[in-house]
Amino acid sequence: MANQRRDPDKRPSPEALLETARRENDQSGRLKIFVGAAPGVGKTYEMLQSAHAKLKAGVDVVVGVVETHGRAETEALLQGLEVIPRKRFHYKDQFLEEMDIDALIARRPQLALVDELAHTNAPGSRHPKRYLDVEELLSHGIDVYTAVNIQHIESLNDVVAQITHVRVRETVPDSVFDRADAIELIDLTPDDLITRLKEGKVYVPKQAERALDHYFSPGNLTALRELALRRTAERVDEQLLTHMQANAIAGPWAAGERILVCLSEDPRAGGLVRYTKRLADRLHAPWTAVSIETRRSLQLTDAQRDQLADTMRLAEALGGEAVTIPGVGRRIADDLIGFAHANNVTQIIIGKATRSRWFEIIRGSVVHDLVRRAGNISVNVIAGDELPAKTAAKTAVQTAERPEPFDPRPYLMALAIVAVGLGAAKLIQPVFGIENVDLVFLTAVVSVAVRFGLLPSLLASVAGSLCYNFFFLPPIYTFTITDPTNVAAFFFFMLIAILVSNVAARVRTQALTATSRIRTTESLYAFSRKLAGTATLDDVLWATAYQIALMLKVRVVLLLPEDHVLTVKAGYPPEDQLDKADLAAANWAWGNDRTAGRGSDTLPGAKRLFLPMRTGRGPIGVIGIDDDRTGPLLTPDQRRLLDALVDQGALAIERVLLVEDMDRVKRTVESDRLRSALLTSISHDLKTPLASVLGAASTMRDLASGLTEPEKRDLLATVIDESERLNRFIANLLDMTKLESGAIVPNTTRQDVGEIVGSVLRRASKILAHHKVLLELAADMPMLELDAVLFEQVLFNLLDNAAKYSPADTTISIRSLRDKESVLLQIIDEGDGIPPTELESVFDKFYRAQKGDHVRPGTGLGLAISRGFVEAMRGTIMATNRTDRSGAVLTIRLPIPAKTAALDTAA
Repeated sequence: MANQRRDPDKRPSPEALLETARRENDQSGRLKIFVGAAPGVGKTYEMLQSAHAKLKAGVDVVVGVVETHGRAETEALLQGLEVIPRKRFHYKDQFLEEMDIDALIARRPQLALVDELAHTNAPGSRHPKRYLDVEELLSHGIDVYTAVNIQHIESLNDVVAQITHVRVRETVPDSVFDRADAIELIDLTPDDLITRLKEGKVYVPKQAERALDHYFSPGNLTALRELALRRTAERVDEQLLTHMQANAIAGPWAAGERILVCLSEDPRAGGLVRYTKRLADRLHAPWTAVSIETRRSLQLTDAQRDQLADTMRLAEALGGEAVTIPGVGRRIADDLIGFAHANNVTQIIIGKATRSRWFEIIRGSVVHDLVRRAGNISVNVIAGDELPAKTAAKTAVQTAERPEPFDPRPYLMALAIVAVGLGAAKLIQPVFGIENVDLVFLTAVVSVAVRFGLLPSLLASVAGSLCYNFFFLPPIYTFTITDPTNVAAFFFFMLIAILVSNVAARVRTQALTATSRIRTTESLYAFSRKLAGTATLDDVLWATAYQIALMLKVRVVLLLPEDHVLTVKAGYPPEDQLDKADLAAANWAWGNDRTAGRGSDTLPGAKRLFLPMRTGRGPIGVIGIDDDRTGPLLTPDQRRLLDALVDQGALAIERVLLVEDMDRVKRTVESDRLRSALLTSISHDLKTPLASVLGAASTMRDLASGLTEPEKRDLLATVIDESERLNRFIANLLDMTKLESGAIVPNTTRQDVGEIVGSVLRRASKILAHHKVLLELAADMPMLELDAVLFEQVLFNLLDNAAKYSPADTTISIRSLRDKESVLLQIIDEGDGIPPTELESVFDKFYRAQKGDHVRPGTGLGLAISRGFVEAMRGTIMATNRTDRSGAVLTIRLPIPAKTAALDTAA
């Protein structure tokens, strides 16, 4: 097709080619996502219709899980499709059904249907989220069709919450959405969706009424629809750009707007950035700010470089992408057009030229070249607005080049090199003649320019010209020139010497600048790697302060807000507090998000210069710098370097703070989970014994006269047994609280394990009444360092656990043996054993292993407390299963005291 012609002068993008090759060579399955703005738009229905079309085309299609929600037309589409039976999980006295991923992988179809991508799986499933199941299916080469609503996309979660006032808890990472090979948007107008809702095709009537009053309002649905359209368009736009780059297709394809603004050191460039931001907002388009780095860039003054840096930072602050690209073409317009074609740019914004007509005739015009060469790209020429000088000055840090002391050595060396050249010229003159003498002096001039720079090379040019005149042009040993041809020769020699020295000095300057940039880039890269490897806030702050102090030769202090008060957190050299003037400047910089202190327009009397540290989320702290020198703290180059270092440090600080926030959220979620488990446990294990006690006591009160003595004793025994059970429950809660607070400190003394076992058996006689107990204690058991009270509670909990999970009239064995420097004590039952996947989970708080179709009574704290007590006594505890028959083995390993082990060895 004509619109897909390749550009013969353009190579395909290596990154795009690698991505295309990766997809072609990838053996994993292909993912297609059906996206909708809200429930009920028909995602599942469309997915099933597509599956039937694939089935007719000969594709092996299997249904992993499809939620019909009772919709008749959706259920009808399941007819004719093979459905894998779901797997059942027991959770909180009910059964939940989930997709059987193992059966699906064993069946290995070509295409699997997996509905509700954001679904959270039941506890006990292989993966906690369904999108992880989908990723495993894809890794086995199985294609997957799935469906998701736009409110479940992670990056849109906050936006959806603002629109609907409902926080969606089940989300899918954007990476899953972006890796999809195909996205199909299922769109339905708000009116049609509300009609479907009223007809009962989405929810049952009562639920539909509530939905209409809240979530399914026309405004909400319109906003969600726009989100779905926009997010899908972004994904399609990325795929289009990758296709164009991989095939070197000459763009642009105006499938979506992309805006490019060209920036220079012109003070009006800020106006171009603001205009581009407004235009991008109106068009809902991404935009990029580009600066072309040419030879002329090296000739910019420090003020112009500061202006360009400020403009690029403004573009980033307003949400654009700031890019600096090297100029490789003959004209700047060629570089801009090449970048625009590579990135599918549809509109270019450029400032109106202020050059004179004669300048444009001689040097050319970037604007005119761009308009002529743009092709299908629209070019907008904007005048731009220049900020008033006072306003512009307040946003920048005052900088000045530090004067370098005069060093006469380069000039003396230049004269010395010319003198050496004079000697060499005298030597070669008799052989090669005067015609080649000037080349010797030119070589000397170039050597000086390359080694010492422009001014010494100009001195060498003048000295060489005078020497050439005095010693070689007749009449020699005078500065008089009699032959007119020699006058011309002298003039051109001097002119060439000056030009050559200028060019050589410029090359030297460029080389030094490039070397300096390489060093700076290497330092910044090393700094970024160091920050990436730090995990704590203190390490990040210290690394940032040290790196800035090292590269800029200044003293650094970092301040972060703590309880709404700006506090010193790090410094190099270490600094604990600031004086009043510095603290006032720091607070002003924090509150106004602008520089303050030394060398600025605000509070210049402070000792330090304070700059806000900001990220895309806003300011996160303040950095202060100072040194012992007078005048401005920084040169323009150092100011730009400081900006880069501060930005990197701010991002690293934000990353650490976000990780801490996530940890706090996880702890909150875990606390909520434990609180829920505790309430669930209390609701059952507290109510059951209380009900028994209350029932027995009420019976004795109301029917005391009609009860026989044996009946009264039975009721009293019930009261006592259930009260003891309740007491054990409360004791477990208290013990777990002590463990978590670190209040358990064992009072260890030498103890005989056999005596503790005997005491435990007497205490546990009631719970072991329906079991046989077999003791197999070794005769040579050494005394161990134990807390008798804690260890007795450990054994009681283990015996109680064995009694609960083994049938009546079975044997519970207590066995001890010595293993090198440790003693093993094992509690062995003849129950069903522990599922292999739960051998470690049984020691979790509130965890109770599932046996059959119900859960044994208990708090789920006994084994967790036992592990805590054993570890407090420097031992370990683990769970395994018997190998000779069914049953569980709980093994305690305790160290033998060093003196006891030494005595045994000596004996």
